[in-house]
Amino acid sequence: MTTIGPGFVPAPVLRLPWGALLLVTAIGLFGTAMLYSAAGGSMTPWALSHGMRFSVFLAIALAMSRVPVDWYRQLAFPIYGICIVLIILTELIGHVAGGAQSWLDLGFMRLQPSELTKLALVLALARFYEMLPAGETRKFGAIWPAVVITMVPAALVLIQPDLGTAMMIIAGGGAMMFLAGVPLRLFIAGGMAAAVAIPLMINYGMQEYQQKRVLIFLNPEQDPLGAGYHITQSKIAIGSGGLFGKGFLNGTQVHLNYLPEGHTDFVFALIAEELGLVGGVALIAAFVALCLWAIGVATRASSKFERLTAAAISATIFFYVAINLLMVMGMAPVTGIPLPLVSHGGSSMMTVMFAIGILFAIDRQSRNSARAARW
Repeated sequence: MTTIGPGFVPAPVLRLPWGALLLVTAIGLFGTAMLYSAAGGSMTPWALSHGMRFSVFLAIALAMSRVPVDWYRQLAFPIYGICIVLIILTELIGHVAGGAQSWLDLGFMRLQPSELTKLALVLALARFYEMLPAGETRKFGAIWPAVVITMVPAALVLIQPDLGTAMMIIAGGGAMMFLAGVPLRLFIAGGMAAAVAIPLMINYGMQEYQQKRVLIFLNPEQDPLGAGYHITQSKIAIGSGGLFGKGFLNGTQVHLNYLPEGHTDFVFALIAEELGLVGGVALIAAFVALCLWAIGVATRASSKFERLTAAAISATIFFYVAINLLMVMGMAPVTGIPLPLVSHGGSSMMTVMFAIGILFAIDRQSRNSARAARW
């Protein structure tokens, strides 16, 4: 029988993490508003679809919060395996866009399996490290399987080629290994190896357009009307916004088509232009608050799987935001990483909302366990 709380509200509703839920909703609605502005004051083609997707995925996240965490634990490896199969299928029959064969055309939407793989990787590695006996985490047997689990999808995504997503997968795997207790010296050694491997990868492992992105990142003025165009226009948009911005719907860089990707990867440039430094900092503060809540969920979790999953999801959201902001400010190469819940794109929103649904489930189980312990 469902317990009734104050005002005849069902107890499960009262026990929802309302602070986080309202924060996520606010970010999603803010994204819808900015996409409305990006279209020049029109709900189509981006704002309406963004709002509808957000509503559907929010409902799914709330449904996921009611799923026992043990289900996610048991399904971690099967979900990872399914994502690997989907990536391989994408490379065989996938849709090509932006120079990468990264999407499966499902009719009602284009699914990017590599986005879902970021979350699948978190679950698989959390399950792997939970299964390890105590004291084994710092040994070689705890490292090489995690490296394989991480590098298999990263390599497959790199073949598409999608360098940005491959980097996100590797960063997520590295963060999980660090959180699990892998010795710091191994990360230092890995960093030194990367310093040697990156120049080789740039020269021999990247497509020509990807090499150009790296070179333009180092010197955008080298090709201001070509490959360096987006970074240059993004900087102009951010700088012209000043402290308080030009006002909602009054931006010029996107509305006059100087910045073509203002509804996807470069949406933060539009935000900074119209709402200024104040608006940009407010949005960043909202993401920081969301990550801190996720870290709080991790600290309250009762099992290793739950702690690692919650902490790694927090790190994944942080990577999304940090890389996107560095990209639009010209401090990182353009890699196609969207701004969570704000940029227009179904697969990235799906991944983030599924991750939040799992966080809700972990938070609910932790609260139930704490309540049972008090009784």
